[in-house]
Amino acid sequence: MLNNTLYSFLLTTIAGFSTLIGSILIFFDKKKSEKVIVASLSFASAVMLTVSFTDLIPEAIDMLKNVYPKFPCYIILLLFINIGIIISFLIDKYLPEEKINDKGTLYKVGVISMLAIILHNIPEGMATFMASNKDKSLGIALTIAIALHNIPEGISISIPIFYATGSKLKAFSYTFISGLSELFGAFITYLFLQPYINDRVMGILFAIIAGIMMHISIYELLPTSLKYHKKKITLVFFIIGILFILINHFLFI
Repeated sequence: MLNNTLYSFLLTTIAGFSTLIGSILIFFDKKKSEKVIVASLSFASAVMLTVSFTDLIPEAIDMLKNVYPKFPCYIILLLFINIGIIISFLIDKYLPEEKINDKGTLYKVGVISMLAIILHNIPEGMATFMASNKDKSLGIALTIAIALHNIPEGISISIPIFYATGSKLKAFSYTFISGLSELFGAFITYLFLQPYINDRVMGILFAIIAGIMMHISIYELLPTSLKYHKKKITLVFFIIGILFILINHFLFI
């Protein structure tokens, strides 16, 4: 039998590296590349947006309410969501747009998505590790839920990187790094942060990450999908992305 600490690390690893499942799409026929890009970006955009509104923001509110009165809680929430949007805007503005096969914008979308998902996965890894340590059944439910929404996050990294660079290795490596960040969150929690993690810190972190992911969804992923002028595919996969997360919440949370 695994002890609680090893069990918690195992569950966090499963949740984090589920992002690699999203890389499977890079092996699809490149002749259908435009459709794959449009569908993947639209789907990932919907997932990020829905996760922000149904997961990150409610979690942030619940945690901040334990620290602040109701009205200041919402002011603080909005403040840090906007800080997240500003951070994402600055990354977008100052990240160089590399011209690789004339697809610099697509490459940039992949890199920005990777950075956002790393920031998202670190506190997610902290939460998974701590929950699994306290309650194994809760840890399993949380791992399944996180793994399911990490798959489209992997898509949002691997597809733009692959179709911009033509390199499966680069696409896989960038997705691997984002998955590794979840395990990194668990390690730093175990080694250093457990005594300092509280509702205020986690509430603020989730609010900032929600702002970052909302900005990426609305100003990066969705507009890039629409540039290919396949609005029907964009709409269909955006709806599928929303339903994917809502069903995920219904079944596992």
